[in-house]
Amino acid sequence: MRCQRSLGSAAKKLGLAIALSLAVCGVAAKTAPEVPSAIPQVALGALPPQAQATHKLILEGGPFPYPHKDGSVFGNREKLLPVQPRGYYREYTVKTPGSRDRGARRLVCGGMQITKPDVCFYTSDHYASFQRVVQ
Repeated sequence: MRCQRSLGSAAKKLGLAIALSLAVCGVAAKTAPEVPSAIPQVALGALPPQAQATHKLILEGGPFPYPHKDGSVFGNREKLLPVQPRGYYREYTVKTPGSRDRGARRLVCGGMQITKPDVCFYTSDHYASFQRVVQ
């Protein structure tokens, strides 16, 4: 029992020593992914025609090709978009010609009024990267 306590105490001291050494050397442990400071922009007119059609449907309130998925809350788990309260972002499918399923393309729009989004982002790679849509 005494040996276990000593080992636990030694491990804590070692961990503290390592953390202090890293701090002194200017090395910080990363606890969360870094959020990019600037998301590239893309003009709405430069997006694929299917993305432009989806954007138009968003402004009109639908109907959407995947009603059980389109308009659902986007959780921003990747933390690539600016942090907002849950429910701020919603995702919409951008059809991919030749795809048998929903494909990887999406528009993610944020705002309190679904048909008047504050901002929209386009991803062609299923949330691995985004471009801010500007008009």
